[in-house]
Amino acid sequence: MTEIFDTVLSLFSDFADPRKRVFVGYLALSLVIAVAWLIFMRRNSLRRSLGRVFDRRVFWSPSARADYKIYIINRLITLFISPVLLTQLGIATAIYFFLHGQEIFPARAFSGTNTALVVGLFSLTMFLADDLTKYLMHRWMHKWPWLWSIHKVHHSAETLTPVTVYRVHPLEGVIYGFRAALTQGAVIGVFFFVFGDAVDLYTVLGVNALVFAFHVTGSNLRHSHIDIRYWPWLEHILISPCQHQLHHSIAQEHYDKNFGAALAVWDWLFGSLHLSENDRELKFGLLPGDASATNLPDIYLRPFADMYRIFRRRVKKLRGWLTQNAPSN
Repeated sequence: MTEIFDTVLSLFSDFADPRKRVFVGYLALSLVIAVAWLIFMRRNSLRRSLGRVFDRRVFWSPSARADYKIYIINRLITLFISPVLLTQLGIATAIYFFLHGQEIFPARAFSGTNTALVVGLFSLTMFLADDLTKYLMHRWMHKWPWLWSIHKVHHSAETLTPVTVYRVHPLEGVIYGFRAALTQGAVIGVFFFVFGDAVDLYTVLGVNALVFAFHVTGSNLRHSHIDIRYWPWLEHILISPCQHQLHHSIAQEHYDKNFGAALAVWDWLFGSLHLSENDRELKFGLLPGDASATNLPDIYLRPFADMYRIFRRRVKKLRGWLTQNAPSN
């Protein structure tokens, strides 16, 4: 009985973990930010603002209810697959020993560097590397048909709530897990090789201070119906909640825009930036006839069917090319 109770508790552990976006503290701060925005920027009353934030049509929509179910299912799946995934430590160790075999410069060459400088540089590098690879992976998820067949599960949501961040196919979870392990492990391995044991993070509640700042300033509002916008100059640097909501829009002019997680700089540099729009009603989800927003078997199985169809088309195309280019006798 105790084991069952512990398992149930572990399913909801993300809400008590400051390393996770849906930590209750971050959710509470997002609530405060949303209400303040509606009162001071939209000139709504407190009562109307609270009614807008806790809109039953959003949080109890068929799409949102599917999100809650997907959250539970994916957490159960994670319990089984997590032990077999690559870890930061494994990647970091491999890179550390690989660098020992190179002749670029000796290990711990900069071990005398001021500790505060090393910690600050490591914290910033970890944040930037993680955010950049999230941007690249997200962009590839939209550009490559194989990956889009998986990622469109996330975009099938027709209403956005903080739990929508968990509306991902398990295969996407595995891919992003590898991304995190490779990116963070690489940064750890290089820094330990170069700076020795002076490497550490500036943290708040055990979280990279920059990631903590991202979460306490309303990261959960990116998946919400509260369209908070920043000044245009700031939206070239940081992704606002409204910008990410545009990313989920089915309007053609919003396709393949705003891939960034925390920073908009990558979108600005690589031509995928779209600034917020004033008071535009957005529709979320996918085009009719595509993946379902509520049918769980379709949500979990359709990606495999889509990938199989892509595979068949590629094989058919390859056969056609081989036939056309076959040597004549």
